[in-house]
Amino acid sequence: MGPRNDSPLGAPVNSAPARRPQHTTLAGRRVTLVPLDPAAHAPALYEATCRTENEALWLYLSNGPFAGREDFDAHLAKIAVSEDPLYFAIVDNVSGLAAGYAAYLRIEPGHRVIEVGGILFSPRLQRTAGATEAMYLMARHAFEDLGYRRYEWKCHSLNTPSRRAALRLGFTFEGIFRQHMIVKGRNRDTAWFSMLDTEWPVRKGALERWLDPSNFDADGRQKQSLSALPA
Repeated sequence: MGPRNDSPLGAPVNSAPARRPQHTTLAGRRVTLVPLDPAAHAPALYEATCRTENEALWLYLSNGPFAGREDFDAHLAKIAVSEDPLYFAIVDNVSGLAAGYAAYLRIEPGHRVIEVGGILFSPRLQRTAGATEAMYLMARHAFEDLGYRRYEWKCHSLNTPSRRAALRLGFTFEGIFRQHMIVKGRNRDTAWFSMLDTEWPVRKGALERWLDPSNFDADGRQKQSLSALPA
């Protein structure tokens, strides 16, 4: 039995699909996102993320830490050729070295939904303006260049830093998917966040005001926090 003529339905939307992301370059003031290239990026990424003291970086990721350079190189070679997730290396503009990576994933052009994830920030990238700029560049590309209407962020519900980062960037918390995954032999409840195309202009404005060089003193310290700006 179908719906009655007076049954409520969602608002009509343009059903034209979004564009699928491609290997491209997203340039910013502090960092540039480029297609992940194992030959070019593996040495710096291994040095920055795979020391014993950095094992915690891999705690909530589905892979790693790695036994050695050979295993890490095999991991990079595998993810570099993937189209979903589609990985980008995050390259520091001053040093020219890769300081992390991130990906678009669960890409659904027909519904115009895309997720950012698979994020690995080395200690030298964490809690920096470059890290925020990398996320800004990916969001801007998804909404403005590719035409997505929903941008998602998901993480382990126990990953407090990731949940804080999502809220700071302007994502909206939508709830917990219980027993969503099994990762490294353990249960993962997943925290779900989203940002919509209708919200992006305001989020973009706040991010751009925070990232502006005038918001930082001579020592690189922020004058106004991102969370204090209208979002």
